[in-house]
Amino acid sequence: MRLFILCLLLALPLPAAAFEAVTSRDAFVSLVAGKRLTGDGVSLQVQPDGAITGRGFGLRVTGTWRWQDGFFCRTLDTALRDFPLNCQRVSVQGTTIRFHADRGTGDIADLRIR
Repeated sequence: MRLFILCLLLALPLPAAAFEAVTSRDAFVSLVAGKRLTGDGVSLQVQPDGAITGRGFGLRVTGTWRWQDGFFCRTLDTALRDFPLNCQRVSVQGTTIRFHADRGTGDIADLRIR
């Protein structure tokens, strides 16, 4: 009977590792400083000095960011559209960083840290 239970437990899938919240500016900067954040058509650098640069869907992207009340608050500008200030919850899992818009109630963007 014990062998049966052990075999049953081993056959169950392991839970996926959870994203861990990034709760401080220092922790965020240590993840992204000197790195590129990449994903479907996007390649950005988030600088410790508050600048954001890169490309998104073939367009040059610039912006600014600050850490405020535990959130990454950013603006972005492109030739086609300006994105107003949006404060986002940040979490990380391995080399994936997740930005959850509207203080964690909006859209999710997962980017690779490279």
